[in-house]
Amino acid sequence: MYLITNRALNTEKKGLDVFAKTPNPAGPNELRLMRVTKRNKRWEAKAIIDKLTPTSVKALKKKYKLDLDISKPWHGSLKVACELFDQARRQNKSILFFIHGYNNDVEDIIETADEIEKLYEVIVVPFTWPANGGGAISGTASYLSDKGDARVSSGALNRTIGKIQQLHLMLTTARKNQLLERAMKKHPDNRQAAQSHFVRLVEKDCPVTLNLLCHSMGNYVFKSTLKTSDNATSGLVFDNICLVAADVNNASHAQWVGKLDARKRIYVVINENDSALRVARIKPGDEQLARLGHYTRKLNSPNVHYIDVTEARQVGTEHSYFKGDAIGNESLKYMFNEMFNGRAVEHHLKYWPDNNSYKLDSRGIESINQDHA
Repeated sequence: MYLITNRALNTEKKGLDVFAKTPNPAGPNELRLMRVTKRNKRWEAKAIIDKLTPTSVKALKKKYKLDLDISKPWHGSLKVACELFDQARRQNKSILFFIHGYNNDVEDIIETADEIEKLYEVIVVPFTWPANGGGAISGTASYLSDKGDARVSSGALNRTIGKIQQLHLMLTTARKNQLLERAMKKHPDNRQAAQSHFVRLVEKDCPVTLNLLCHSMGNYVFKSTLKTSDNATSGLVFDNICLVAADVNNASHAQWVGKLDARKRIYVVINENDSALRVARIKPGDEQLARLGHYTRKLNSPNVHYIDVTEARQVGTEHSYFKGDAIGNESLKYMFNEMFNGRAVEHHLKYWPDNNSYKLDSRGIESINQDHA
């Protein structure tokens, strides 16, 4: 699994202790790309080489038929993107970028990402920011410490999303050029036939969908990227954007959510009984306001599909109901599977016009068996 972080790295330590609880000392916008693997029931982490040699770049350009200038500096993110894109195509999987929430250490994040991969057959790439509850402090001070780190980390996330957009465009363009070349070889003397064949090849090709899961305070980090005019977040980067258990204000959320764009859907998933968000609401200041992830009124952003799972079986007071015991509910699992794989899910759910939401209730999704048949 690959992981993106703006945490400081303790290179002298082993295992996941390499990840510090503070931002990168070179600045909170500094990013490192890490590879994590599990050996003997323990996670190990290794930093990806930052700058690629011209020889490595030339090899990537040739293998993946990329349109890039070898003389310019290229970094490990290019090699990793090529590998992930190739893996996703070969295994017919989607790529899910994951922004975690409050008070999560790196082991929690990796274990969650690993569980998501197994549950939904996706390739998960977490973005981890220093959300460790301020180290030794706890309670309200811990929450506010993480919220401060979330604001500071928004620049790093914005850079990450910009890089995802750049590399995805490069790789998809290269793939389309390969298909066009194949079509031209089949019909070298008939441009119209070649174009028609190219369209058919594109339709049959297995496109790699990129999707985003923001959980809890990860939504606050994501929201904070939109505060600058040069943000990458409002660009067309992801197929589905999934804002789950969002620890952000419900009030005026349409002002920032309305700036988002997606190739397919933007989902906000709500559990009115979410115990973690109820606790967040008793914090001082703005945190006293209703949170987007547990409030079913004022759902008024025109570009969003709101989904209320409060009455769904096994959700209860859960905060991370896309994993764990809650996923014993097959309808809930199916819903998240569609969302995380870049597909639409709302047509399976009943729409409630009184508050502009779709609802997954105790009856579940009756058509699941037919859809899987």
